[in-house]
Amino acid sequence: MKRATRRRLGLSLGVAALLALAGWQWQSDLRAAPGTLLATLPASIGRIELRLGTAPLQRFERRADGHWQRADDASAHADDQWLDGLADTAAAPVLRWLPSGELDPARIGLQPPRAVLSLDGQALEFGEVSATGPQAYVRVGERIALVPLRYLPRPAQADALHAR
Repeated sequence: MKRATRRRLGLSLGVAALLALAGWQWQSDLRAAPGTLLATLPASIGRIELRLGTAPLQRFERRADGHWQRADDASAHADDQWLDGLADTAAAPVLRWLPSGELDPARIGLQPPRAVLSLDGQALEFGEVSATGPQAYVRVGERIALVPLRYLPRPAQADALHAR
């Protein structure tokens, strides 16, 4: 076998080995990733309920045409962009799951929660902003997650909800 052929064969084997290691690492990272808050796809969400602090509960439903309306007033228009953003919270990337037994819910703002967002009946309770970075505590069932701060529910703009 010529030297050039051996060199190409060695390089090919080296590249194949690196690709195999990269694939293994990628799979390992996927298995270790904390995932998202909910397994629900944001586009499939049809009902949203939001309570911010002590404010009244707001209920919204997605109409057949894909636009949102207030559940208690079918003639009231709702801001689709704001509600789609709330629905996107279902796919919020979890930075890490925390052992709920080791945390005091009152200290992290979950007793009572600062905001409760219900997406098709699945409640997400939002607490305080973490001291370790731009992230918020969220209780999902019995689990507590840290998610990026951008997913913390905010009130709609003053003109976002109005009657037609």
